[in-house]
Amino acid sequence: MRRHAVHSTSGSKEESVDGRSTTTLDVEEASSRSIAAVERAMDVLLLFGRSGRPDLGITEIATELNLTKAAVHRILTALRTRRLISADPTTRRYALGPAAVALGRAYLARTDLRLLAAPELRGLADECGETATLSVRRGDARLYVDQVVPAQELRIEVILGTPYPLHAGASSKAMLAFLSDGEIDGYLAQRELEALTAKTITQVDKLRRELAAIRKRGYAMSVGERQDGAVAVAAPVLDHDGVVIASLSVAGPQTRFRTRLGDCAPAVVAAATRLSAEFGYDPGA
Repeated sequence: MRRHAVHSTSGSKEESVDGRSTTTLDVEEASSRSIAAVERAMDVLLLFGRSGRPDLGITEIATELNLTKAAVHRILTALRTRRLISADPTTRRYALGPAAVALGRAYLARTDLRLLAAPELRGLADECGETATLSVRRGDARLYVDQVVPAQELRIEVILGTPYPLHAGASSKAMLAFLSDGEIDGYLAQRELEALTAKTITQVDKLRRELAAIRKRGYAMSVGERQDGAVAVAAPVLDHDGVVIASLSVAGPQTRFRTRLGDCAPAVVAAATRLSAEFGYDPGA
């Protein structure tokens, strides 16, 4: 269909047959260009966040985002005016600025671990049909801070706030395994591996092998290592620096849950991964 322009008598605008004026079209095009510019600026900021490098150069940014150097320079200049990006005049490299750091701190300040973990705990308890728990580390110990129990007469219920050693039980081992090598060495050197049950791992070499296996598969399991008659599977929760801040677990009576530990493990790992993402952890960074 051919489109005909109708000129107004005042000559101030043209109107197409679909009723939109050229003025309206110009506004829409300008708006689209503005949105695209904002999206490119966000892409640049996000690149700094995920690169794992302290600073970036214009060429690196242009290459990774498939932008021209001129476009990157304009974006960086705009971000610098808002202190989202800072520049080193000597090296001509760029880094996140104080305003970006303030945004990150503001986000972390509003992240309540128990609040964010609550839907994951409910989901795990429903999916696995057993008790879901949240634990945090306190020095060389680990303690439960929340739980969701199933509607079953025979079930595991944990005591919130009681400290347990980092080598005994799934929740503890999930944390210990993902500490730095130096922290693990320090724990093993300074702590006696106390036996909480007859099945607690108390040999250093055996525990090191167990921790390596946990890191490889991404989760820990326990069969009566902290509490007789209880079994559990747990995975670590990591923050934006990859530091262990918590662990999620599902625990149940050994007579009912032992054969289903492996089946429940993927759900626990997935829940811990989602919770880690809430705290800025990026496994690909």
